[in-house]
Amino acid sequence: MSARDTQELIRTAVERFTEQVPALKPLTLVIRLELRARGDAPIWRVEVPGPKIAKDPAGDARLDVSIARPDFNKLAEATLKEWAAAYERGQVRVTGDAAVIKLLGNVVQRQLARVR
Repeated sequence: MSARDTQELIRTAVERFTEQVPALKPLTLVIRLELRARGDAPIWRVEVPGPKIAKDPAGDARLDVSIARPDFNKLAEATLKEWAAAYERGQVRVTGDAAVIKLLGNVVQRQLARVR
């Protein structure tokens, strides 16, 4: 998969995620996204709103998200419930600013409760 294809897949994932959690749309945040693959782990800088996506180490990121590339390929068009399940199984690892992680967790949990 080319860098342009990966960039579009990331864009799709971000747009679908924010469609499912509208409260996150106005959030201004830089995310360091690591897509782990066999012998390779490209790092992407994802800035929202936008999203603005670049292959960059994202030194200014407040949130680090790490996920295996095959899992990301599946989750790019997944539901919020599937993202939450992948996080709970440890397929998606999130580190960084504790306040941002807590905020995102609360917003996602509230949205999941609304959907039920």
